[in-house]
Amino acid sequence: MGLTFGTAACGADDQASGTEGKIGGEITVLTQRTDIVNTVFRDYKKKFEAKCPGTTVKFEAITDYEGDVRVRMNTKNYGDVLLIPNSVTADQYANFFEALGTVDELQNKYRFVRSEGSFEGKVYGLSITGNAQGYVFNKKVWTQAGITEPPKTPEEFLAALKAIKDKTGVIPLYTNYKETWPLGQWEGARGAISGDPDAATKLARDDAPWAAGKEHFVIDSLLYDAVKGGYTEPDPTTTNWEQSKGLLGTGKIATMMLGSWSIVQMQKAAANPDDIGYWPSPTQAGGKFHSVIGGDYKQAVNRNSKNKATARAWIDWFDDESDYAVDKGGVPPLKSAPMPKTLADLTAAKVELIEMNPAPKGEEGLVDKIGNTAEVALSDGKYRQRIVDAGRGAKKESKDQIFADLNKMWSEARAKLK
Repeated sequence: MGLTFGTAACGADDQASGTEGKIGGEITVLTQRTDIVNTVFRDYKKKFEAKCPGTTVKFEAITDYEGDVRVRMNTKNYGDVLLIPNSVTADQYANFFEALGTVDELQNKYRFVRSEGSFEGKVYGLSITGNAQGYVFNKKVWTQAGITEPPKTPEEFLAALKAIKDKTGVIPLYTNYKETWPLGQWEGARGAISGDPDAATKLARDDAPWAAGKEHFVIDSLLYDAVKGGYTEPDPTTTNWEQSKGLLGTGKIATMMLGSWSIVQMQKAAANPDDIGYWPSPTQAGGKFHSVIGGDYKQAVNRNSKNKATARAWIDWFDDESDYAVDKGGVPPLKSAPMPKTLADLTAAKVELIEMNPAPKGEEGLVDKIGNTAEVALSDGKYRQRIVDAGRGAKKESKDQIFADLNKMWSEARAKLK
């Protein structure tokens, strides 16, 4: 039995197994949001403590969240509420976190619990926000180039980049190559190209994901062709993430492949927030655009917490009442909450939002395991630097050679893991 508490019961006994006692007392909440812990989060603290009298929330903001928290999890002292580090695999959840309920109990109320933050039918973490996938762009620049509708194919997208370069002189597409991780954001098109919620499961069973016509062939060909065509920054080795936000916001660059989490950051850097748009992957399946939505970090209760009832009350309040997701331009985990205005362009383009189906039993996290074994981690962007280098002529290898090599490494890793 998990913690089945609802925020309406603040001040009442929590009857869930292992968490008896009144909601009250102090909890420590770990967060990665060093930028807003003393502003936005202070407001959350006031609201929660007013809703649940007798409670005190303390925040601990951590700069190297992934590294520091993973080390702390070797002890019992890792806060009462924390964001599940990405390095913790689903089969380890029960060692560190309290179950919040079952997938069956929670899936009608919350997005993302079917395949994220859960294991063997139990939910251990609820997403703080969700992201759609596509690309963020400067609407003013695209409109100056004569493009007012989202490109439907990779060919149309490349033609749009050419028009931007020819007509405006602006850098059409910025890779953020030097930081590496932004190249991993191109992986967001997985599932959108096929419109298939089982795309990840099929990828884990495929010996040649870079064969012609398959999703990774389409994603990485688009990157290669954009670089080869001269539509990206002249020297990718000098890119700067923080500066790039201002460059896109003020129309010095036109486009970046990033999740929808980036929209608000670009709007803050823009001369006019309305200049920032967000469109889906330039592909259609069945005559429709698709965008894969997924959860961001998941909040969980430390299984060693001395105050699990209040910790759970915080998590429920955060998803149900804080408005964090909508304020940050994200897809709300709470299904009944409205979509934010930042995603209006996706709505206008009649984009179908899809959640990935959970992996079959025994295949959880298999794509990441194959990628790590093959040294082709799909979401960290390192292997895509090789594609950029080939496209700009810094490495003497063709796209076909790279794709053949990636298929070989992938299939060999799959064989090792069988």
